[in-house]
Amino acid sequence: MNISKYISDKISEVQTGSFTQSVTKIAIISIAAGIAIMIVSFAILEGFRNEIREKIFSFGAHLQISKYDTNNSYEGSPISYNIGLSDSIPGIRKIQGFARKTAIIKTEDEVLGVVVKGVGDTYDLSAMQQNLKGGELMAFTDTASSKDVLLSQAIASKLRLSVGDEAIFYFVQNPPRARKLRVSGIYNTGLEEFDEVFVLSDIKLLRELNNWPDTLVGGVEVVLQDFEQIDEAAEVVFENMNYDLQLEKITDRHAQLFDWLKLLQKNVVIFLVLIIFVATFNMVSTVFIMIIERINMIGVLKAVGATDAQIRQVFYFRGLKLTLKGLVWGNIIGIGFCAVQYYFELIPLDPENYYMDRVPISWNIGMILILNALTLVLTMLAIIIPAAMIARIKPVKAIKFD
Repeated sequence: MNISKYISDKISEVQTGSFTQSVTKIAIISIAAGIAIMIVSFAILEGFRNEIREKIFSFGAHLQISKYDTNNSYEGSPISYNIGLSDSIPGIRKIQGFARKTAIIKTEDEVLGVVVKGVGDTYDLSAMQQNLKGGELMAFTDTASSKDVLLSQAIASKLRLSVGDEAIFYFVQNPPRARKLRVSGIYNTGLEEFDEVFVLSDIKLLRELNNWPDTLVGGVEVVLQDFEQIDEAAEVVFENMNYDLQLEKITDRHAQLFDWLKLLQKNVVIFLVLIIFVATFNMVSTVFIMIIERINMIGVLKAVGATDAQIRQVFYFRGLKLTLKGLVWGNIIGIGFCAVQYYFELIPLDPENYYMDRVPISWNIGMILILNALTLVLTMLAIIIPAAMIARIKPVKAIKFD
């Protein structure tokens, strides 16, 4: 039997009604609140980052390859879809073509300039599917080009269009060409740089307008297996593509958005460091008070031959028990809150300010385990500070202490 653990358990049983009991409750609440806030903060941050990323990815893959050109036009020069890349290259999940063309939408009352992005039936529209607010995605056919287009909620509102309505698109070229297209769906990302500009259509329509064969596209997008490896993948793709092409990472194309997300992450990390500091400080204070309240007991234990290490272990075990109890309650509260918000979406957000209509939650079990382990380790290391004073306690003075 471990005598230090036995004494620690006995202390817990007989401290009812003491001042230490109130202090230990505060320590448990502090640790529980700290771990719960950390779990919720990281879940919301990761959910927010993933939501924003998915909205960005719905308009462009991780890497974009186009013709090297000094012209800053949306359209650019066409390139062959077969540029020497394949999804067999490590890190690449999918390769897909696209084209862009400027146009003016005219209705009975309004006129608006937009950029039409053409995609094919093999294009990954799963991210865009999450942004749909009404209608459905474009219907593709194997023969003729689809007359369906996808408008943003902002564009549809300005033009007073709804799902199923038709509008005339005047494409900017020489000579200008017009097409009557049908609104098959309406999307909303909350990001003005997309919602105010882009309309999605069938790439076959843009090929017909530009007199391109089926082998030409405006550019090629590369979807990676792991977005976090974008820098390494960009180097591999750059080495395998032709010399007359240019490569652009989505983190460079939308640098402001990704820099903003990094800044949010830094702020949350600073906030969490402060929370851990408060929790560990409370534990140090609690152990100090326990030692002072039990100083007579420490003197008696030393008098009967207990070593400083054995006495320190008494308070280590007590601190460990309090920390584990706080972690258990904190995990129940934090994970429970995240689960309720994830399944029931009880807390709404203003889409105009936060780019989404509810507080997002992202589950990361690894991060939850890391937060628990970090809190446990730092708290137990912090107990070394008050426990060190045990070596300075003299048995004679301790027994007489009142």
